[in-house]
Amino acid sequence: MSAAAGEFDRAGVNKTGRGRLMPPTAGTDGNRVFLQLGRQPEEPNQFNYPDAPTSYAPDVRARLEADAKEIIGRYPQPRSAILPLLHLVQAQDTYITPAGLAFVAELLGLTSADVSGVASFYSMYRRDPTGKYLVGVCTNTLCAVMGGDAIYDELKSHLGVGNDQTTEDGAITLQHIECNAACDYAPVVMVNWEFFDNQTPESARELVDKLRDDAEVRPTRGMPLCSFAANERILAGFPDERPDDGQGGAGAATLAGLQVAREHGMTAPEPDANTRGGEK
Repeated sequence: MSAAAGEFDRAGVNKTGRGRLMPPTAGTDGNRVFLQLGRQPEEPNQFNYPDAPTSYAPDVRARLEADAKEIIGRYPQPRSAILPLLHLVQAQDTYITPAGLAFVAELLGLTSADVSGVASFYSMYRRDPTGKYLVGVCTNTLCAVMGGDAIYDELKSHLGVGNDQTTEDGAITLQHIECNAACDYAPVVMVNWEFFDNQTPESARELVDKLRDDAEVRPTRGMPLCSFAANERILAGFPDERPDDGQGGAGAATLAGLQVAREHGMTAPEPDANTRGGEK
């Protein structure tokens, strides 16, 4: 065989200088090396919780299909509804199950792998069964420095559970979480995605005790808490039936910089043509 037709020297270099069969370090004599990789191991982000449902009962499926039809109808392309549909099935199961993945995939004409790939990207889609209240303690840098680690350790001891574990009564799932973009209120605890600001080990312990007693609990801003499953249905896009009493909005710490600017007559410069995307 000529070099032009693909003859290589022992280092794996085409004698015409047109290419290399393989790096010279691949084998001691430059010959091909093949690796037997075997079966791909199970990955931690797969939705494979033991005994998770793989299908829905007919009555449950009929109810989910009616809700899903309403959700899909809000979008010009059905597959655009994948995120709210995942919240819908999570409202049913409290986590993402093979049944939920298959249901969403079937409705949208996707594979379960397609849906799993999206769900595994977002931390709000749970991989394990979730209690009535998901209590997340921020242990990222600022919250940790301000006491987040101490709060998390206190709740672990008080509840007798570790990260992503649920109390025996099914009331609380505890987890440590990354930054919640509420650094001006550090350390922060979240319950079903609602903020509880400026927490201490003592206040956090009191909070979870009230949750376990089913007492009405209000976040720092916003309406009284609902269950994790009910909140997931709201995130799927269905109406929030709780009365809005005007307790939302930004808090004083968030607005402190704006207040100082107003007191000193500070303003931002007017945008020029470049910042508006216009011509110079």
